[in-house]
Amino acid sequence: QVQLVESGGGLVQAGGSLRLSCAASGRTFSNYNMGWFRQAPGKEREFVAGISWRDSITSYADSVKGRFTISRDNAKNTVYLQMNSLKFEDTAVYYCAASALISQTPRIYEYDYWGQGTQVTVSS
Repeated sequence: QVQLVESGGGLVQAGGSLRLSCAASGRTFSNYNMGWFRQAPGKEREFVAGISWRDSITSYADSVKGRFTISRDNAKNTVYLQMNSLKFEDTAVYYCAASALISQTPRIYEYDYWGQGTQVTVSS
C-alpha cells in the first residue's frame, strides 16, 4: 500500500502561482511513477502531468505545458507540481497518484493509489 496526501491548494488570482505537494508513505516511493490529475465540477478527471520513477522523465497535458512543472524528491518521498500563470480554467480538485508500471502513463486506470485531493481555485 502507498498512502498519498496532497497539500498546497488554495485560492489564487489569475496569473498567480501555487505549488502542490504530495507526500507518500508506505511502500518504496522511488519505485512508482507519479502523476497529477485534476477534476473540475461536472467534468471527468484528467491527466495533468507525470514523472517516471526510473529517470524522472516528465510529460504534460497540452493545456499546462510551459506553465506547470512536475518534480520529485525521492529522499523526501514527495512529488511536487509547480503551477505558474494560473488561469480560471485551472480551477479543479488536484489529485496525485502512483503507478507501478514500468513507464509513466497518462491513463487514469493504470494508477494504483490515489490521494484525497486538494482544491485549487483561480479567480478571474
